[in-house]
Amino acid sequence: MNSDFHAFSEHIKAMASVFSVEVFPDGSYGNIRLVTGNNIFFQTTKDNQSKIGDEGIYNTDFIPNQPYYHYIPKDKNFEEFCYNSAILGKTLHTYIRPERMPIWIHLTAIPLQSDKPNIGYCAYVQSFSEMPDYELMTNIAPDIASNVLEICMKLRGANNFTAAINDIISDIRNICNAEHCCILSTDFNQRKCSVLCEALSEKTELPLMKSLIDDDFFAVVDTWHETIAGSTCAFVKDKQDWENLRNRNPVWYKSIKSSGIDNIILFPLRYRNQILGFIWATNFDVENALKIKETLELTTYFLSSELASHQLFNRLEVLSSQDVLTGVMNRNAMNNRIDSFIANNAKSEESVGIVFADLNGLKHVNDNDGHFAGDLLLKDAALSLQKHFPEYEIYRAGGDEFMVLALEPDKDTFIKKVERFKSDTAAPDTVCFATGWSYGTLGAIRKALQTADSNMYADKEEFYKKHPERKR
Repeated sequence: MNSDFHAFSEHIKAMASVFSVEVFPDGSYGNIRLVTGNNIFFQTTKDNQSKIGDEGIYNTDFIPNQPYYHYIPKDKNFEEFCYNSAILGKTLHTYIRPERMPIWIHLTAIPLQSDKPNIGYCAYVQSFSEMPDYELMTNIAPDIASNVLEICMKLRGANNFTAAINDIISDIRNICNAEHCCILSTDFNQRKCSVLCEALSEKTELPLMKSLIDDDFFAVVDTWHETIAGSTCAFVKDKQDWENLRNRNPVWYKSIKSSGIDNIILFPLRYRNQILGFIWATNFDVENALKIKETLELTTYFLSSELASHQLFNRLEVLSSQDVLTGVMNRNAMNNRIDSFIANNAKSEESVGIVFADLNGLKHVNDNDGHFAGDLLLKDAALSLQKHFPEYEIYRAGGDEFMVLALEPDKDTFIKKVERFKSDTAAPDTVCFATGWSYGTLGAIRKALQTADSNMYADKEEFYKKHPERKR
């Protein structure tokens, strides 16, 4: 039969190979072997060795019917694909970019006849490309295409990303008929993660993911990359999958088993070789497992791009409004905030407190100890302001000057905080401020700013009278 399969493969003008799958009485599968391949398959695999992985086919003389991972990297999703085609008799098609490979693979699996009751066969016809082919991406079942298109339109047309992504995760949960779907945002440099959005079915007893994340949870997230093992996703849906997961990743196995999860499919959200997060569905309709996988496979491509854009926008927004040295808001943000109050609150009687705090002695420190020491003093100054006014808005107005804006309805509370701050920052040998404050209304915020500024300069003159050696 091997010679028949080889002759068959040589009649195909594209990359073609034949795999066998061993099946056990309980329906689970055993060895998956590379039976044969045509010359195009072997040559193309060899030419793309650097993209496919270290254990390339050209490093090993081909012997028919050896386990497939002797020639190409081991991949759980590839095994599932073979099983569904060779044993369940399905003709399958996909267009994917495995995580470990910088190439797109256009793949069709065709079930073949077998003369052995415990062995199934399937033919693989495939092609490689370094750039995505968007026409191939859309060459999917109409219902999947419709679902993915609707998701893309919601993402691209949204004015509010947060509202759109929450709407989309509910749609994805409904498409998968899952109890729970979630998108987790990750920062591997800071080793942090947070729930971007999630959706639960009405009758589920599964907990919200937000309630499970703690300081130790990233240790679990850190294991997912290895579990996916260069494939497109992690897919756990039956007894054999659970056993494989228990052996490969006991940490994650224990985590999801204890949460009441019966099945899960998890995809990384990858953009330009960087993982931005993960999306998963749990307790979904296993009968539609392949459809769910194909839907999420394509959806993640667009989600990753939109998430990258959203994160970039947030970083740019932070950079435009945050003082890089001290971490408090910058002068640009302060001016925008004040302008918005002036434009929208001309007659408002809402109370506002203003504090101007000018750091004393910065020039003295810069001249005597260097600008690095001066930068440290500015950072300590910002920390002192954040400690004393944690509920209020803090801005670095420029140089050594800071402003605190307090939408505080209780004047006495505001004054007590200011007086405590002045007392704690009066000593010249520590973080020391000249401070001026005022309390008024948003409708008269210009006057409040002028009064606080004048009081600050008066306080600074008093300081330098007492400590002329510190004068800048």
